[in-house]
Amino acid sequence: MTNNAKIAGALFFVGSIQFVIALIIAEAIYPNYSTSANYISDLGVWNQPSAVIFNPSIILFGLLVIASAYFFRKHFKIRGVTVLFALAGAGAMGVGFFPEDTFLVNGVPVLHAISAVLVFIVGGISAIVSNRVTKSPFRYFSVILGAMALVAAVLFFTTQDLGYLGLGVGGMERMMAYPTLLWIISFGGYLLAAPD
Repeated sequence: MTNNAKIAGALFFVGSIQFVIALIIAEAIYPNYSTSANYISDLGVWNQPSAVIFNPSIILFGLLVIASAYFFRKHFKIRGVTVLFALAGAGAMGVGFFPEDTFLVNGVPVLHAISAVLVFIVGGISAIVSNRVTKSPFRYFSVILGAMALVAAVLFFTTQDLGYLGLGVGGMERMMAYPTLLWIISFGGYLLAAPD
């Protein structure tokens, strides 16, 4: 019998690992890229060599998160958590399909911004609510990582005049992104290791 939880875990794990590796490669090939001064999404701007790595990778990441949500729902029968996972996955796909240099309204990349907010905010909430299906101590780690992402989101939107507390816009953005990425990798491993 197929273990849908393990399939969901494998998809979470593979999707997030490939994205982390692609992110590192994209940062390396983007000329003069700064993790402090540049947004993560700068890597997806189409006139940069990094776009051919970053955009397909984040689209694949989002697609695999959505697929994970499907198998997660089949196993755990929890609709709310599944919807959050799917929304975060859709946000990730949107970041790749709508880079920050496309669909500008008064200079604002509206579709990209909506997609990014879905990834950052819903991803953090997803980590917190995943405690419904995990056991301690991992459930506490999930809540901590989700809370870190959400606190960083608040700081991202409120500390611009303070230089993002010395981290720069890219550094503070990573404080939103990395806890969620670390959680997804860990959650994927947790589901893979769960008993049948």
